[in-house]
Amino acid sequence: MRRAIARTAHRVAVSVLSLVYKGVLVSIPLKSIVDRVPGGMMVVPLLLGAIINTVWPGAGKYFGSFTGALFSGSLTILAVFYVCMGASIDVKQTGYILKKGGSLFGVKILTAAIIGIVLGRVLGELPISGGFFIGLSTLAVVAAFNDTNGGLYMALMGQYGKPKDVAAYSIMTIESGPFLTMVTLGLAGLSAFPWQALVGAILPLLFGVLIGNLDPATRKFLAPASAVLIPFFAFALGAGMDLSRVWTAGLLGLLLGVAVVAITGFTLFWADRFTGGRGLAGLAAASTAGNAAAVPAIVAAANPAYEPAKNAATLLVAASVVVTAILVPLVVAFWARRLGIEPNSTDPVPDDQTGEAAVVER
Repeated sequence: MRRAIARTAHRVAVSVLSLVYKGVLVSIPLKSIVDRVPGGMMVVPLLLGAIINTVWPGAGKYFGSFTGALFSGSLTILAVFYVCMGASIDVKQTGYILKKGGSLFGVKILTAAIIGIVLGRVLGELPISGGFFIGLSTLAVVAAFNDTNGGLYMALMGQYGKPKDVAAYSIMTIESGPFLTMVTLGLAGLSAFPWQALVGAILPLLFGVLIGNLDPATRKFLAPASAVLIPFFAFALGAGMDLSRVWTAGLLGLLLGVAVVAITGFTLFWADRFTGGRGLAGLAAASTAGNAAAVPAIVAAANPAYEPAKNAATLLVAASVVVTAILVPLVVAFWARRLGIEPNSTDPVPDDQTGEAAVVER
């Protein structure tokens, strides 16, 4: 009798688990849900890590081993990310691509540098310690302004531009990483970085560029991997944050994102016009890259003077990622309608037209 009951219970349990597995776990379109969030592959894992750290601050240390490494290994994962990102850059770009990409890259970096120099004189390295602007720092502003959301830019140019406009992003990829942010902070007269830290910040990207251009097969192998690494380093970054200040960071992040779109949108719009465009490429580049949220942590690791600003800056930049990802498509669509331009297609641009091995969400 007992054996019969046990067998029946076992069959019921197996049936229930099977139904749960087949009906729930397999059928949930997790990636599609995350992709609906602007910058979702960066923002969602980052917030998940922050929630776990806020509720259970010692979770990583408690489990240790590989789980602990996942909670604390953001810099290691980012190093691999930048090698893969560098491999996607094709240095054999010519003519229009160099002119368009170079002008947008130069103007974006120059805009961030001017703002960083002005703020550096006022704020220094430390964040604002009180009032509505608590947590705002030169580090947060420069990191948000410095780097363009490449996936967003290429998607918009795929709809409203030409293949060579999409390919221009291969030049702007040089913005990736903390190197230019470190240079900008140095130009602002703030705590300088030793030359080893500056070189170390760009070496993984340069190594990726080297091996990716020496061997197209290596580029094809490495370039898609950068997108896979984004949620992992985002989770590790979030696992070092406390959500007790998220509300303030969210409000400030909203203002920071609006400022990025308004200020860089203006300068990049005219840069695009002066290079023969109609302003759409410039507006499409007026965003904050998803991986820019990783820059404050890397900068603080290179120079402890920025440690007090690190966590608040990461949250602010992450908020700016979301805000700019929402605003920029609206602004581009509005200007395209003013010009009488209809979207080309909602399909992604083929890889051979972008000049890159793959379109990478950043």
